[in-house]
Amino acid sequence: MNEELARVIDSVSKDKGIDKEIILEAVNESVVSAAHKLLKTDPSYKDLECQFNEYNDIELFEFKKVVDDVFDDDMEISLNEARELDSEIQIDEEIGIKLSPSYTRIAIQNARQKIIQKLKEAEAKVIFEEFKSRQGELVNGIVRRIARGSIIVDIGRTEAIIPYEEQVPREYFQPKDRLRAVLLKIEEDKRGTKLVISRSHRDFVESLFKSEVPEIGEGIVQIMGIARDPGGRTKISVSSNDSDIDPVGACVGMRGSRVQNIIQELKGEKIDIVPWSVDIARYACNSLSPARVNKVIMDEGSKAMEVIVDEDQFSLTIGRKGQNVRLASDLLGWEITIKTDTQLKEEQQNVVRLLLTLPKVSEVNANLLFAGGFHTLEDVAFGEMESLKNSSGINDNEDIERIQHAARTALQEKLRNISVDEESEEEETEDKL
Repeated sequence: MNEELARVIDSVSKDKGIDKEIILEAVNESVVSAAHKLLKTDPSYKDLECQFNEYNDIELFEFKKVVDDVFDDDMEISLNEARELDSEIQIDEEIGIKLSPSYTRIAIQNARQKIIQKLKEAEAKVIFEEFKSRQGELVNGIVRRIARGSIIVDIGRTEAIIPYEEQVPREYFQPKDRLRAVLLKIEEDKRGTKLVISRSHRDFVESLFKSEVPEIGEGIVQIMGIARDPGGRTKISVSSNDSDIDPVGACVGMRGSRVQNIIQELKGEKIDIVPWSVDIARYACNSLSPARVNKVIMDEGSKAMEVIVDEDQFSLTIGRKGQNVRLASDLLGWEITIKTDTQLKEEQQNVVRLLLTLPKVSEVNANLLFAGGFHTLEDVAFGEMESLKNSSGINDNEDIERIQHAARTALQEKLRNISVDEESEEEETEDKL
């Protein structure tokens, strides 16, 4: 059995890439623990040690202190007895006494499961150390099986899992299929190390571009943002650190070869590559491609913008099921509202009529206020005075204060009317009951 265990240790060390010393430590710990249980001794009380001899056999030793007078047979041995084992042993030294081979065999048998568990833990640690620095990288593998909606993939040294939520809708794999994915995260629990890979995460797209576009790997072209609807469409914004290199062209490649390779890997998922810009308005226009944008009205405080387009561009700007504007919004990190020129004009007319009810506000002032972003009574009532002055063309502070006071009064009246209407509705409901 000991020879068999020695062969297992050598095999595991080679196949799993685990340091032999780590395996021997695991075996030692497991066999010693089993021996303590077998001998019914306390590990803190009796010292046991497991060793491999020159024949690759495991030997168990118990250690006793050499004394003149023995008071504890479990812990002490007389000098005369000790010198039968080691002629040079001295008082107060410790001597290892080999336990019976039968004890050793039983201890090894009892420790078998624990040894297996220790080896699994050692293997998990090796895997963790190997892959922890590879998060975000592409991995290649072969589908082994489908289990409870998850795809189990052989990636060489170990297996990885693609949970259901990390899969792309309408993408199907069978056992023995080859696939690529991004190493998303490494989880450790009582059952060991779990490698989670993904094909739906935006990092997968990023890794594919890094693999296909040398300029990205070299740091000349940078990926500034990615927004993705897995299986549908991805928007990726890029920037160049070299004015002579077009970042979009570098990603597209000669005759579209680079981006086509990525699209093929993504099973036909559409990809929009847009130039990044520090100018958020320009960036928004680029992100809404292929739609053409006429005007962008921004509210930097709330990170919201209105994008104005022609009537024939409205559907294209929104996209199928709102996909285009949703991805653009995700890419920018801004809330985007799409309006047509007609809608904007109608809204402006309504707002201007409302603003004209305020004192000291002419039609010119009202249009200027609208253009400055004051589209509601609330905007006027609680806006900053300097901003109101700059937008309206009214320079007198007292006039601005009158306008704001009138706006607040109008709002209060509006709130009172709403309250009265609600009370009336409640009374009508009670009468019906």
